[in-house]
Amino acid sequence: MARQPRNSSNRHVNGGLDKRDPFANQHLSPVERSIEKMKDFGSHTRRIAGTCGISAATASLRKLWRHTLRALNPRRVFSFPHIMVLVWIVVLLRGERWIFYYKVNHCLWNNWEEWPADAKPHHLVFIADPQLVDPHTYPGRPWPLSSITYKLTDNYLRRGYNQLQSQLQPDSLFFLGDLFDGGREWKTEQGDLKDAPWAMPRPERDVKHAKSWLKNYGEEFWLQEYRRFRDIYLKPYGFDSFAKAAEHDHRVVASLPGNHDLGFGAGVKIPVRDRFQRYFGDSNRIDIVGNHTIVSVDTVSLSAGTSGRSSEENLRPLFGPSREFLDGVKEAKLRAVAEELRFINSVTKSKVETRDTEGAAASTSQGTAEKTTAEMVSTSEVNEFPTILLTHVPLYRLPGTPCGPMREHWPPAKHPKEENGRIVDPGNAISVSGGYQYQNVLSEEDSVRLIDSIGNVVHVFSGDDHDYCEVVHSDSKNNVHEITVKSINMAMGVPNPGFLMVSLWNPVDATGASQVKATETNRLATIQTHLCLLPNQMRTYFAYIYLAVLTVVALTIRAFLVPVLHLTPFMMNSDTKGENGAAGSYLPVYKDKVEDSESLLYGGSNRVNGPPASGSVSSYSRSHPARAEAGSSRRARGMSITSGSNINSGNGGTGNGPMSRESSNGDRNKQRWDWAGKEAPRIEINRDKLYGGPQLNSHGSMWRAASARPRITVKFISKELWASLWRIVWMVFLVFVYLTYKG
Repeated sequence: MARQPRNSSNRHVNGGLDKRDPFANQHLSPVERSIEKMKDFGSHTRRIAGTCGISAATASLRKLWRHTLRALNPRRVFSFPHIMVLVWIVVLLRGERWIFYYKVNHCLWNNWEEWPADAKPHHLVFIADPQLVDPHTYPGRPWPLSSITYKLTDNYLRRGYNQLQSQLQPDSLFFLGDLFDGGREWKTEQGDLKDAPWAMPRPERDVKHAKSWLKNYGEEFWLQEYRRFRDIYLKPYGFDSFAKAAEHDHRVVASLPGNHDLGFGAGVKIPVRDRFQRYFGDSNRIDIVGNHTIVSVDTVSLSAGTSGRSSEENLRPLFGPSREFLDGVKEAKLRAVAEELRFINSVTKSKVETRDTEGAAASTSQGTAEKTTAEMVSTSEVNEFPTILLTHVPLYRLPGTPCGPMREHWPPAKHPKEENGRIVDPGNAISVSGGYQYQNVLSEEDSVRLIDSIGNVVHVFSGDDHDYCEVVHSDSKNNVHEITVKSINMAMGVPNPGFLMVSLWNPVDATGASQVKATETNRLATIQTHLCLLPNQMRTYFAYIYLAVLTVVALTIRAFLVPVLHLTPFMMNSDTKGENGAAGSYLPVYKDKVEDSESLLYGGSNRVNGPPASGSVSSYSRSHPARAEAGSSRRARGMSITSGSNINSGNGGTGNGPMSRESSNGDRNKQRWDWAGKEAPRIEINRDKLYGGPQLNSHGSMWRAASARPRITVKFISKELWASLWRIVWMVFLVFVYLTYKG
């Protein structure tokens, strides 16, 4: 049998369904079959859209439009729940934005500096322990809680830093280590990351996590964390790397490592340190800032030499670079000062040439400047600038040495002890202790070596402890002043994070001699510091909780008062329908018509020739309200309007009227929608019997509802409360998500 071409007639009707020949397209290629399937799908889609899709879409749009119009009603737009939304938005903006501005604004330089009026100080900021939260911070924390934690802590760092840059605009910025929290744990591209035999063993709780970290987090993850850190702290400057930022006039130096970046002492791993220095620069360095010499030392590696964990030969690759740096740091300081003076003199010469209008005077000043510069470089007879030491781990101090009143987590005791002529306050002091990959203070030997090797150290700044601490060291460390800077991260156990502002003013002559007279009792005549505190984020979150409780209480009270004070309900009319279908009613407005008509027409006594029992009508109306409404409209078309005096006239209930039970079949069909053989009445409500209202006459009087006590139900209050609360929740949640997403 020849195969027929595929067309509309090539179908077989079977059981009322059209079925195509299943073998009709076997001769087609795969591409042609695909095209045929697409055509069939398109025709099927058009057929559905033509039959019900367009009408359904139109109905949905109409429904949405009506819902929108009701939602935009002024009484609903300016309702109490929306007022609470505005309150929430203001509170969120304060907690997520404005409070950072206010906190940093209190720290403006001119609010606390005490320099002469003509002074032009160099503004420096120290940031300690940003410690980006990562899997090492909260091991085992599940997703999405871990991602939310990362986002919230990063936003805190970003907001505080952005306000720091926009309002304070520091000339230089130095980090004091611990840039990452788990940087030492992430595997390098090359090299072994296993703990050395002489390293301190891990705590048991970290052993299982260490295997997971070694397996899942490597070089790519570390680079991801580096980009994350760079986006927060380098984006305002526009630099691509910290190595470039460290050489700029407005420099950002982040090369000082912490124990969370490399490890500590004998636990430092050389591949990890090499990776850190490759991206952040040399850990041991000298910077000339504001006519002060800043010396940064990798003390976490230096501590390996005094750890006693192994022989000096095994540990020399760890502490060797720092020891070599300290051995030549004094000569390096002088070279750096000479280079800075050469730069200062060249700038001075350029300014003099610009101001001078006479060529002879310009030549004289140029020759003098060149002579002075040549003499400085050749003879090296330069004066040292005051030296500032930067170390991640604080210097050694005796146990119980108090940190002062600005230490937040452990404030000073009211009655501290006194031992051997010194005050001892263990609660207010940094604990002299250590553990796996950390040590709270350096050893006494390393501390003395630092001060003696560097020389002329007038101030030390450190990190690691996360809280503020200010001490003056012993004679063995030249009575040097040290400040341990607070962590800037909200997740480091200190309620109020912060950073340290340092103002440097040291005018010098051509040889570097300071013009500020310092005395033995005031060696810090060129340095002023100020601790700037950032918001207490936990206090902000508690404010959100308090406002949430207040919101629920206020909405509950309002939901209870809506029926009492006749307030406009917040839920839509479709949500406020009563049991009998009346929208938004608090009083009973429904009553079976049959019962009323019986009372008016027959006085409640004539049940034989009267209308059908009310139970059937009311039950039908309750179960099928739409059909009952349609029936009511059909009854209305069959009624004749008569006066109230003709209600009891007509056929007198004898059944002889046009709607009598003995009428024809056609009349029987009419009878089911009429008034049981009685003359069609005019429905008139003469009195408010239901609510106990006054007697009304039957001559044109209008019905009016009498006052009654509103019906307060738990169901209504719960619905009103839910509608209001849900509106506030999703709107406030969207605002919070937006603020969090924007950072």
